[in-house]
Amino acid sequence: MNTPQDTTGRDLDDAVLAALFSEPQVGLHVLDTELRLVRYNSAARHIRAFPLEAFLGRRLIDVLRGLGVARADAIENMVRGVLDTGRPIRDVLLTVRSRHEPFTLVTASVSWFRLEGPQGRPLGVAGAIVDVTDRYRAQARLALLDRAAARIGHTLDLFRTAQDLADVAVPELADTVTVDLLDLVLRGEAPRPGRLIENLPLRRAAWRALDDAEEPSTPPVGEANVFPAGTPYRRSMAALQPRLMRRLNQDTGWLALDPVRAHALRDAGVHSMMVVPLSARGVVLGLVCFYRAQCPDAYEDDDLAQAVQLAARTAVCLDNARLYSREHSAGQLLQFSLRPPEVPAHTAVETAHSYLPSGPSGDWFDVIPLSGARIALTAGDTPGRGIRAAAAMGEIRAAIGALAALDLEPDELLERLHELVTRLGGQQPRHDGADGRTVGTTCLYVVYDPATRQCSMAGAGHPPPALAFPDGAVQLADIPQGPALGQGLPTYRTVQRELPEGTLIVLNNAALDPTPRQRGERLDRIRTALASDAGSLQQICDALLDLLTPENRQDDAVLLLARTRALGPGQVSSWTLPPAPEVVAQARKLAVDQLNTWDLDDLEYATSLVVSELVTNAIRYSHGPIGLRLIRDRSLICEVSDTSSTSPQLRHAEDTDEGGRGLYLIAQMTQRWGTRPGRRGKTIWTEQELP
Repeated sequence: MNTPQDTTGRDLDDAVLAALFSEPQVGLHVLDTELRLVRYNSAARHIRAFPLEAFLGRRLIDVLRGLGVARADAIENMVRGVLDTGRPIRDVLLTVRSRHEPFTLVTASVSWFRLEGPQGRPLGVAGAIVDVTDRYRAQARLALLDRAAARIGHTLDLFRTAQDLADVAVPELADTVTVDLLDLVLRGEAPRPGRLIENLPLRRAAWRALDDAEEPSTPPVGEANVFPAGTPYRRSMAALQPRLMRRLNQDTGWLALDPVRAHALRDAGVHSMMVVPLSARGVVLGLVCFYRAQCPDAYEDDDLAQAVQLAARTAVCLDNARLYSREHSAGQLLQFSLRPPEVPAHTAVETAHSYLPSGPSGDWFDVIPLSGARIALTAGDTPGRGIRAAAAMGEIRAAIGALAALDLEPDELLERLHELVTRLGGQQPRHDGADGRTVGTTCLYVVYDPATRQCSMAGAGHPPPALAFPDGAVQLADIPQGPALGQGLPTYRTVQRELPEGTLIVLNNAALDPTPRQRGERLDRIRTALASDAGSLQQICDALLDLLTPENRQDDAVLLLARTRALGPGQVSSWTLPPAPEVVAQARKLAVDQLNTWDLDDLEYATSLVVSELVTNAIRYSHGPIGLRLIRDRSLICEVSDTSSTSPQLRHAEDTDEGGRGLYLIAQMTQRWGTRPGRRGKTIWTEQELP
């Protein structure tokens, strides 16, 4: 006899079974002990239109394979383990594709548990199925965006950034992806949006397909790509709106406007596509296209939204790369335009230089002719990179050129340059070195006199030059290093050294300067380059640059070589005269006799006038001995030295003035003239063109 409790329990069980098999929210598959499908509920039958009638009585492996489930053998083994052990397995993700159009792809979460009789005897296995397609797709979209954020934009190369987009989108979002950029963008320019965009040429920047071994049927990377007007490609760019074409077929009208591409799409089996413009900050950059051929699912609005997000992220990175490319190119153009186009030939030294760029920076060198047949060699480096560093380099070089014209000693020139850089640095906003400010600039300044073979050197935080002597010895010049320009106190000191004729002076920037412990190796490499009999000085310079440049170089490599020469006794004549009025005639005669020896009789009159005027002024305004020197170089150089530090000033005398016309006459009769300060006194020099 059944109690009311027993009756209630059976009724509850019947209600549960009815709920599971008639109006469930969870699909239910029931398998017997042979893992044959024996029963399913309405949710399992209607879950995204997957008919199961044909699978009743079939084994699980047949059902899984019939529904296109991957890893069917592994899943069957897993379910058999549930039947044997009784331990349930939960949340197994299965991807199922419908057997008929529209070929719906469904992701389901399945939990397997064993069915048991009253005594625990196994009766079969039940699988509870939940459709998680929407959740899975949302998670997949987020995961794709995360991968895109981690990969796209880590380089400032336009082609690499475009390729990263294509690599990320295949195969999750497309079977094939193409990226085309405007030619203007590749040059760093910024076209404006509008109808004119339709007529601008594009270039293939990236391409990716499921099977990379196959060559693309459209233009390869780097080639121009033509999209005819009226196609979705051009319309999308002109309107800056994405376009979704769910189904492509023979009747798609715009394909007739582009028969070449239409043929390629049909051959590839493309049945659905999306076209998304690339734009950022109001700049139209190009176009990205997504195609599906092997995946039977057509694109939906959710796919288009994800494609737009990927394109927007990539467009910002592409625009950053465009801006960098523009600044990089402008910086290099500015850098090259500010460098000396060619090093002037000079009597004092034979020069050669080599340069390996790594981008716009502030490294420089210069060769500056000075008075008295002397030459100035300089090298330096402004901090930072980019167009501002190149501009700062131009400012420093211009300042050095102006100060060099004053014939200052190297330490005095660096002190004045330090003051100028400090003042400029105080007037500029305080940015980091990447902005190209001049504070922290290093500089090396070397002056060589071929008449005396004296070399004067001073440095401001720059690597010292190496000296390679004719006997094969190589050593670093011992120069007390002062602070970089604009930093600290300007404590610079000039070091003078007499160099044998044929000494090689090696100037380089910091990129070629190793640590102090490695400088011995640097000197050995210089010896190797000089002993290799490389040929001309330029060939030696190129070989030496290869030897000194480190493998992991990140900055420009600059190398300047100067081989010293000396003026022979037949090119220089000098005399020391007492400060007495009668020596004016003697000085004039000495000069004329020397001109006759040099067969420069045509210059006698002008030189006599110059010597008379300069010696007379030296006697009038100084009290020590007077030096007279004539140098026959590319021009005739006349120098008069005295002990007075007062520099003469050129002025225009009035008609009633009795004097004041001496320097004016000298300026008219010579090619150039000037004053060179010395440690004690000064030197007034003139240059006359040789006949």
